[in-house]
Amino acid sequence: MKDTFSTQRRTIDAYLDQHLPPAAAPPARLHEAMRYSVMAGGKRLRPLLALAACEAVGGAAAVALPAACAIELIHTYSLIHDDLPCMDDDDLRRGRPTCHKVYGEALALLAGDALLTLAFSWLASAHDCTAAQRARLVCVAARAAGSQGMVGGQVADLEATGQAPDEQRLAFVHTHKTGDLITASLQAGGIAGNGTDGQIAALAALGEQLGLAFQYVDDILDCTADAETLGKTPGKDTAAGKLTAVAVYGLEGARERATAHTAAAHAVLKARNWQNTLLGALAEYVTARTS
Repeated sequence: MKDTFSTQRRTIDAYLDQHLPPAAAPPARLHEAMRYSVMAGGKRLRPLLALAACEAVGGAAAVALPAACAIELIHTYSLIHDDLPCMDDDDLRRGRPTCHKVYGEALALLAGDALLTLAFSWLASAHDCTAAQRARLVCVAARAAGSQGMVGGQVADLEATGQAPDEQRLAFVHTHKTGDLITASLQAGGIAGNGTDGQIAALAALGEQLGLAFQYVDDILDCTADAETLGKTPGKDTAAGKLTAVAVYGLEGARERATAHTAAAHAVLKARNWQNTLLGALAEYVTARTS
């Protein structure tokens, strides 16, 4: 499985490198900033989930590649904006200075805007997908990224900073700020792979549980890992008074809930006989990761 994931990561990186605007093309500084953030590496979890979901419903992974990489652009845009001083104010991402530390706040903001726009261009023009599939991909991504999805989760996260820990608000933030784009990745793979409505609904249910498990693990690692392991500044959320699972439940309580959401994800995989697929292996990684 590790070899397969390494191969798919290389395929994803090659597609991104080939289809992003060349760094030398005007406006060159903007394109440099876009490439700096997208090609910084990272886990490529969301595009990997999309490719695995496509295969799980019987499609060829290559069919989902444009949509998978579009989701990665949306994710990267969100990281650029999340790191800005007006948001989480972070200096380190993926083991190197954040986009705004290198290119300035204004250009970082515009680089994120450009990546989000480009993502929808890739979705709308995804080859090997029908017009109906492309329209559905656009709708899924827009819902996951907008005010009722990731952006709404970010707003709730900002509003909760410095407030008393609140279980319901935490669930909202985790579901939308992190979970919705993970769910959209799985749905996109299912749509591109021409999955049935039942299969795509199961992928959405899986995404909900994996997204929550992922964020619980993320909150735990923020308290237990170091900067070299994480590739970003550890302990910053706690120091800033952010709403986290550890703040609400304590470290052991957060671990218990991560385990519960992991079990729920595996129940979905088992019900669809997906536990021994690449999708099942990725689900294992999401919940057992150390960075």
